[in-house]
Amino acid sequence: MKTYIGPTDESQKEFYGQFKGKGPITMLNLLKFKPIADYCKTGISGVREKISGKEAYAKYLEFTLPVMKKAGGNIKFYGSCGDFLIGPENKGWDAVLLVEYESVDVFVAFAQSEAYLKIAGHRTASLEDSRLLPILASEL
Repeated sequence: MKTYIGPTDESQKEFYGQFKGKGPITMLNLLKFKPIADYCKTGISGVREKISGKEAYAKYLEFTLPVMKKAGGNIKFYGSCGDFLIGPENKGWDAVLLVEYESVDVFVAFAQSEAYLKIAGHRTASLEDSRLLPILASEL
C-alpha cells in the first residue's frame, strides 16, 4: 500500500489553483505515526534518544505552533482516533488535526517559510502515513 508524507508538485499546483482567492481554508490532517521516529534524511540533528513517532509529532507541534500562529494559522482541533466506523476495516489513523488558515496564500507562505522548513523534519521523522485535505467552509 502506498503511503503519503508530502505533496507532489502537481498536487501543490492543483491545490493553489483551486483555493486561491476563496477565503479561509481548513486543513484536515489524518496522521499515522511510526512506532519509532526516524530522523535519518530529515536535516535535524541532536535527537539522540529513540522516541516514538507520536512523541516526535508532539515536538513538531511544539516547534511549529508559534511559527504557524505568527503566519496566521490556528489549530482548531487535535485528537486521537482509531479505525473507521464507516470505511475500510483495520485501516484507521492515530490522530486527526484541523488547522485553519486565513487563505491559501497564508498557508503557502507558512509552509514555504524558512522558519517552518527548519522544523518540518520532525513531521517527516514522525509519520508513517498521512493525508492532507483542504476544506472550504460552505453554507448549508
